[in-house]
Amino acid sequence: MTIKNRDELVNAMANNAERLIFDKASISNAAAGQWHSLWRATGQPGQGGIPGATAACDHTTTGGHGFAQQSSPATSYIGLVDAVCANASTTLEFHDRLAHMGGLVGNSTSAQTVSLDLDSLKSGNNLTARIGSANYSDVQWWAEWYTDTGSTASNLTCNVTYDDGSTGNLTAVSLGATRRASFMQSLNGLIPSAKSGNYIRGVNSVTLSASTGTAGSFGITATKYRAGCYRPLANTRMTDDWAALGCPEVPNSSCLFMVEIAGTTSTGIVRATGKLIHG
Repeated sequence: MTIKNRDELVNAMANNAERLIFDKASISNAAAGQWHSLWRATGQPGQGGIPGATAACDHTTTGGHGFAQQSSPATSYIGLVDAVCANASTTLEFHDRLAHMGGLVGNSTSAQTVSLDLDSLKSGNNLTARIGSANYSDVQWWAEWYTDTGSTASNLTCNVTYDDGSTGNLTAVSLGATRRASFMQSLNGLIPSAKSGNYIRGVNSVTLSASTGTAGSFGITATKYRAGCYRPLANTRMTDDWAALGCPEVPNSSCLFMVEIAGTTSTGIVRATGKLIHG
């Protein structure tokens, strides 16, 4: 961090900041206690596209918050979030969307190629700085749904590459009867005990144990958590300052978007404004 003390932080909040704005429409078919991506929600920033082949994301990617790029050694931080959600018991998180891919389907039991390896993408988009720790321990991995994949239950198995270059399967996870658009399945918690202490560097392929009945569309997404806030009451605006948020750094090229733990059967309208400070 280049802001070295509280005085510099307060000065940046007042004199060297830009607005951080998220205004997202509700997504239906959610479930309480599950992770949901607001990437495809309409509003501001604009609706993110459904990805195809593996691609790194940056501040110019539609769906992410565009912001002024800084000249080193200056950088950016989330300094303030003032947010409201139409639903109660909602957790909002701000993530840097590092890379993604799509085109996976629910009606195939063959191994489907993913080929999303952050090691091969680090040469561009400032990913080396954005990833954080060199062992990829700061990266969160997800299976992200873009359209529904049918009502038949199936188990999902991901073959991954770990930070030490070894490969193997994550523990299979049940997708339940129906996986809806915007659902996100966290993969980090599926690292088997035999690989305890290792972290996921890339995802090579995914395999379903049974056809879900509908092709639909899903993919693999890598993110880095930046900040979060809880909204216990519906339609109640609350403010989190830099201390509550942890004043997280937002390196150049970051693709900020929102992830939500829903409190009910929809994500609810989400409106958040704040300050991205520079210094």
